[in-house]
Amino acid sequence: MKYIIIGAVAGGASTAARIRRLDETAEIIMIEKGEYVSYANCGLPYYIGDVIKDRNKLFIQDAASFKRRFNIDVKVRTEAIEIHPSEKKVTLLDLYTQKTYTESYDKLVLSTGAVPIKPPIPGIHSANVFTIRDVHDTDLVKAVIQNQKVKHATVVGGGFIGIEMMENLTHLGIKTRVIERAPQLLAFLDEDMALLAKSEIEANGVVVDVNNGLSEIRDNADGSKTIKLENGDEFQTDMVILSIGVLPNNFLAKAAGLEIGQKGGVLVDEYMQTSNSDIYAVGDVIEFHHPICNASYPIYLAGPANKQGRICANNIVNGNTKKFNGSVSTTIVKVFGKTIAATGSNSRLLKNHNIKHITSITHSSSNAGYYPGSTPMVIKIAFDPESGVLLGAQIIGEEGVDKRVDVFSTYVQNKQTIDDLMEFEQAYAPPFSSAKDPVNMAGFVANNIMDKVMQIYNPEDAIEISKKEFLIDVRTPEEFEAGTIPNARNIELDELRNHLTEIPKDKTIYVFCEVGLRGYLASRILVQHGFEVRNLSGGYRFWKNTYGLTVGESEKAFTYN
Repeated sequence: MKYIIIGAVAGGASTAARIRRLDETAEIIMIEKGEYVSYANCGLPYYIGDVIKDRNKLFIQDAASFKRRFNIDVKVRTEAIEIHPSEKKVTLLDLYTQKTYTESYDKLVLSTGAVPIKPPIPGIHSANVFTIRDVHDTDLVKAVIQNQKVKHATVVGGGFIGIEMMENLTHLGIKTRVIERAPQLLAFLDEDMALLAKSEIEANGVVVDVNNGLSEIRDNADGSKTIKLENGDEFQTDMVILSIGVLPNNFLAKAAGLEIGQKGGVLVDEYMQTSNSDIYAVGDVIEFHHPICNASYPIYLAGPANKQGRICANNIVNGNTKKFNGSVSTTIVKVFGKTIAATGSNSRLLKNHNIKHITSITHSSSNAGYYPGSTPMVIKIAFDPESGVLLGAQIIGEEGVDKRVDVFSTYVQNKQTIDDLMEFEQAYAPPFSSAKDPVNMAGFVANNIMDKVMQIYNPEDAIEISKKEFLIDVRTPEEFEAGTIPNARNIELDELRNHLTEIPKDKTIYVFCEVGLRGYLASRILVQHGFEVRNLSGGYRFWKNTYGLTVGESEKAFTYN
């Protein structure tokens, strides 16, 4: 059997190596347009930022080592320019000699990845305007930083690469500004969680523009550039990093007549097989049925690409026996002192697909609060209001975020429920967790909501509610004086039973505390005295850090001591 893999790096290299482990006699050819076969693409921003100092550590295998270890013929600087499915041949261009030739195949694997989006903006192709997709891009950026004394950089796009580049440029002492045309950074988060991320970024001296796209790049006589934004603002910068997004590199697949999805990816089935039975595809180029939403999406993540490569190799060697069940898009990114992670679908995506859900926000600690080093984290989960199936989770914190998102990912993948979260059994000792882990706490609160032990209202609605509803801040008078939601009445939790006659029974009562616990206790007291009550999800702290403003004394309506 003869196998050709077009594209290396994560998916292609994984496929090729697995094929060899399964079939020692096969002829395997891997085609790579670039110079490098297998490298740590996700490590590129950290090499630019000098976190990874040794460039060689980015490389996993080169063409020679692949040949020695796996007996795979790796053709670098070779471009596949046409696939002939009926003949089962590929036309290749040797970029060194500029000569074309053909190779036949029994099975073909596409791992052509994605291409960066570069919109037709004036100046976008000028000097010192870069994308970060491969080692070559990285070397160019590194050279400019080292040789041209860059003092200011502009990052266009607030996705993973944009945020990582922003952080690493800042670490180098370069003043950085982030531009994002969308209403928020980090599209995998809901708006409220993205606002927390934006606050962390701005606290580290980065200027952030959201709802404001790039309009023009102009060269200046001194070598700097003038950036013009869509709202008319202008500023000077020395270097521009484009992280606007990517699209599946589907040129070959389209020309070969393979079926393409609505998002531009090559459609594959659960066996990684395209619409042509002899052609498979993996990685950023594919589009696959989303396990939560009734739609197909590309998956721009290295973890799934590597797993797809293994599954694909099994299927083309042994027949279609191994299934890929899809990706729930488990993601994580370091943002200065915070770790931000998510899995499954956020509320915005669920709404777009008309999927009923409830969200719940909880505050927890990375480990026992009385043990040194405990740090706070915010968890937001989405779940089905009838079945309790977990649909997604988002976390922002410092320590322990990674292990909690991995737990949530497992539960989302397996369509497990809120009850399962409550029963999650963690390894507990004070340095590592609490007796009630943050995962458990998210489950307990969601269970209260599902069982109607507690009803909630969302932070984004708090201001409108405060204008017309009866709002009670159940924190202490000292906390209340330090800041509260406009028009809130202060009735401390421990005094609540003494003021029941002052609370109207013909209205829904909206309560809140700092993080939600005292508000929950207040709601239980009031409900059992005949009141209709809602508790603020995430509490005052979450509202204040996202949508809120500290109000002055004149805006506080009532204080009960």
